[in-house]
Amino acid sequence: MIGAIIGDVVGSRFEWNNHRSREFELFHPDCRCTDDSILSIAVMKALLESEADFSDLSEKAVCWVRKIGNLYPDGWYSRRFKAWLTSDDPEPYGAKTNGAAMRVSACAYAAKDFEEAKRLSRTVTEITHNSPEAVKGAEAVTVAVYMAKTGASKAEIREEIIKNYYPIDFTIDEIRDTYEFDYTCEGSVPHALEAFFESCDFEDAIRTAISLGGDSDTIACIAGAVAGAHYGVPDELREKTLFYMDDTMKEIYLAFEEKYNRT
Repeated sequence: MIGAIIGDVVGSRFEWNNHRSREFELFHPDCRCTDDSILSIAVMKALLESEADFSDLSEKAVCWVRKIGNLYPDGWYSRRFKAWLTSDDPEPYGAKTNGAAMRVSACAYAAKDFEEAKRLSRTVTEITHNSPEAVKGAEAVTVAVYMAKTGASKAEIREEIIKNYYPIDFTIDEIRDTYEFDYTCEGSVPHALEAFFESCDFEDAIRTAISLGGDSDTIACIAGAVAGAHYGVPDELREKTLFYMDDTMKEIYLAFEEKYNRT
C-alpha cells in the first residue's frame, strides 16, 4: 500500500517541471504528499471505519474524504473537488479525471475477493467521480493491484487490462517525447500501468513512470501502487516516505497496514 504514496511523494516535485529521464534523486526536500496521498489515506480510513461487509462504505467514504481532505487545504485539488469538499450537500459531479484512479488502491487490500475489490472501488469512486470513464479507470487500477497482490504475473495482469479496460499498444520510450499532460483516466491510467509492465523492480517502475512526464505524481502513484503489490517495497523506501507524512496520515496508514498486511 505504501507503493502508491511513494510514487506520489517522488513525483510531486516533477508535476510542474517534468523530468523525462529515469535518472534523478529519488527523494528530495521539495518532495511532499499531494492530493494522491491525502485521498488514498482518506480511503484507508473509510475502509477501516466501515462495517465488516462494507455496507456503509459510501457514507464512510464521503465522511472521511471530506474530513481528511479539509485537513490539507493545499493538497493540489481540482476546483470542482474543492467545491465538493466544502459543500453543504456533497453530490457526485461526473468527473472523468484520474483523481478517481489515484486514491483507490487500498480497496484491493481490504477486499476479500476479486469481485469485492471491484465493488469497493466503484463505491469510493462514485461519491465524486461518477462518470463511466472514471469508474473504469479506478476499477482498472484496483484490479491490477488486486491481481498483483494475489500472485498474478505481469502477463496475466496485462491481459486482463487489455481485454476489459484499455488497449496498451505503446511503450514508454515510444511516446515519451510527445506525451503531454492529460488528467483523464484514459490519458494516464494505461500509461501508468505500462510503466509497471516495463519495470524490473519497484524503484524502476517509479523511475519509468516519472520519465514519461505529464501528471507525474499521479502516474507514479498508480504505477507505484501496482508495483508495490507485485514486487513488495524496500524497507528503506518505506521509511523515507513515512518521513514526509505527518502524524495524522502516519497513524491511519500504519493502522491500515497492520490490519491488511504490509505491502
